[in-house]
Amino acid sequence: MSTKNTGFQEEKVLKAVSGFGMLFLIVLVMIVSILIPALNSTRPVIGPVLWMIGILLFCIAFVFLFGLKVIHPNEALVLTLFGNYYGTLKHDGFFWVNPFCTAINPTAKQPAEQTAAAGTRSGAAAQSVNKKVSLKTMTLNNEKQKVNDELGNPIEIGTVVIWKVKNATKAVMNVENFKDYLSIQCDAITRNAARRYPYDTSEGGDEKSLRGSSQEVADIMKQELQEKVEDAGISILEVRITHLSYAPEIASAMLQRQQAAAIIDARQKIVEGAVSMVEMALSKLNDTQIVELDEERKAAMVSNLLVILCGNKDAQPIVNSGSLY
Repeated sequence: MSTKNTGFQEEKVLKAVSGFGMLFLIVLVMIVSILIPALNSTRPVIGPVLWMIGILLFCIAFVFLFGLKVIHPNEALVLTLFGNYYGTLKHDGFFWVNPFCTAINPTAKQPAEQTAAAGTRSGAAAQSVNKKVSLKTMTLNNEKQKVNDELGNPIEIGTVVIWKVKNATKAVMNVENFKDYLSIQCDAITRNAARRYPYDTSEGGDEKSLRGSSQEVADIMKQELQEKVEDAGISILEVRITHLSYAPEIASAMLQRQQAAAIIDARQKIVEGAVSMVEMALSKLNDTQIVELDEERKAAMVSNLLVILCGNKDAQPIVNSGSLY
């Protein structure tokens, strides 16, 4: 049993006939079809025949009007003829194609229905406009979603995808709705990236994190998303992480944790600086021999200096009029 190839054939760009020439020809045929029945004939049989010829020519010219197509810049029109792929109009201009060709664009169904329901314009007109596939650069705003990071912490993450259709034929033929397809793939890639990286790196860690390496993670997401939507004829230009935070239920606890870590880091720096200053003071006193300090007096001096340098409040001076002994 033979296996059918699921990959779609190469895109065929139509070299359509100029619409202006065909429009002139159609109008000319319509005028001729109107003038033919007006010809006088002495034979009574010829009159009805002329009328039939005139009506037939007018109907043919009217049908040919449906083959006129206007393509704006950065637009494409994918056409089928009796269920078979006919070609794609990609160049902007005024063209004429086979009037029996049908333009397809699955993403045009919903806007056409919404417009018809609103009653602002006819559904057929909206459907005609929306059948064209836009090749312009567009933005997909992927709203924030709650996921778990690598450590299992619930976080909220949102992304923005800048994309465009590079192959209108693939976008229309290979997937049911390329906009919905892109949105779903973006959700999956975002969740997958959030599960593979922690929200923040641990102390002294050099691994990637969602907060510290957001640009690198976004580049990885862009590459993975491009691989997923390649068959849909979509080009991913950029992926950005626009929202990143802990989920509300653990946000306060994580804030306290960050505050505690900041206090510990600050205290560590203060202690390191105080010890260095005490060591420098003792070294200077010993070098200049201003006063000789035994071990007990050195210990008392170190204690007093550490209290002064590491304390949160200003030190209160105490005058000692006696002796240590």
